[in-house]
Amino acid sequence: MADRAQFLAEVERLVASHTLHSSESLCKLLRYLARQAVEHPGIPVKEYQIATEVFGRQSDFDPQLDSMVRVQVGRLRSKLSEYYSSEGANDVTGVEIPKGSYAVVIHDRTTGPSSSNGHSEFLHNGVREIRAPRSWVLAVVVLSLALTSAVVLLVRSYSGGRGSEATGATLPVAAPIRIFWKGFATGPEEPWVIFSNAAFVGRPDTGMRYYDAAKDGKSPILDHYTGVGEVLAVHNLDLVFGALHQSLRVKRGSLFSLDDAKNNDLIFIGSPSENLTLKEIPSTREFVFQQVQSGPRAGNMEIINKNPQAGEPKEYLATPSGMPLTEDFAIVALVRAIDPEHSELILAGTSTLGTQAAVEYVTKENYLASLLKALNVTEPSKLTPFEAVIRVKVAKGVPVESDLVALRKPRN
Repeated sequence: MADRAQFLAEVERLVASHTLHSSESLCKLLRYLARQAVEHPGIPVKEYQIATEVFGRQSDFDPQLDSMVRVQVGRLRSKLSEYYSSEGANDVTGVEIPKGSYAVVIHDRTTGPSSSNGHSEFLHNGVREIRAPRSWVLAVVVLSLALTSAVVLLVRSYSGGRGSEATGATLPVAAPIRIFWKGFATGPEEPWVIFSNAAFVGRPDTGMRYYDAAKDGKSPILDHYTGVGEVLAVHNLDLVFGALHQSLRVKRGSLFSLDDAKNNDLIFIGSPSENLTLKEIPSTREFVFQQVQSGPRAGNMEIINKNPQAGEPKEYLATPSGMPLTEDFAIVALVRAIDPEHSELILAGTSTLGTQAAVEYVTKENYLASLLKALNVTEPSKLTPFEAVIRVKVAKGVPVESDLVALRKPRN
């Protein structure tokens, strides 16, 4: 596409300029942000990504304690401003990183407004749009993003209604994402996303725990909770489906019924210990969740490997409860739904962070590319049911790295 080529050419011209040429780290940062804009349109770049993937920081990097990324991006903005006020003063187009984001954009550098109302042409990730004057547009963008996130995560969750119509990706979706998700994104009905919403008993001031029918009998269930990993997982899925021009229907597990499951593709987020519907419908067979019944880890969730292959353990256990979580395990599985004509995707960790990582594993290009390679899948029609276990490395409450440790592809 011509606009995409223009976008990348402008970035390379900046890197070669006198203003930026002497700063290798800023050039590397600019190229990285531009590549993210091209390869992952609509998906925000995280500070942690930049710190570890551009500047080589360790996995325990904490953006709240270290402002290095914000400082470097601020320096890059200053360099871009310096370039366009000197050697690039006569450039027709300009590259910019608007404050408040790490998104690289390219725009027409008009000398004045293109219409009487002050609007001007703008290129976002290579697609031309009409934008309002810069003096207030950034505030509108920030407020819009905040409101959109709130609507997606709250209104959808409580109403179970249709998602807003996707505006679509501004650039072609990466091949691994298109291949993996095509079956879910091209059906006549939007797929259901069912997120865990576990029942709790007790009181916040004296301690709360999962409701256990055997122990609690008719004790009142005082509240339902959803982990932060599940919330972020729904957000990641919404971004991907938006890029695929498809919407989702989202419902909390405690309100989901078997009738809902009969005629739709399903995406379950969270393990059966919290997403109880998973105990009543077709689920995984090779790797199953189970609660440890005895010993020092009694009550912890684990993943049982029903048919261990050479070198594989019989069980996968996260860091023991009571200790800082540094390692978790999650299941990523595609199985047949109640109606064999439909599919069911299970994305669940033994903890909320493992669940977050499971969703990231199927929404990030690099992870999906590895999974599809292991499955020997090169086109959507070749994607058939499978079950996989991933190991998740966690640092300071954030899943930072995942790798495939076991994979099964049933013959039938």
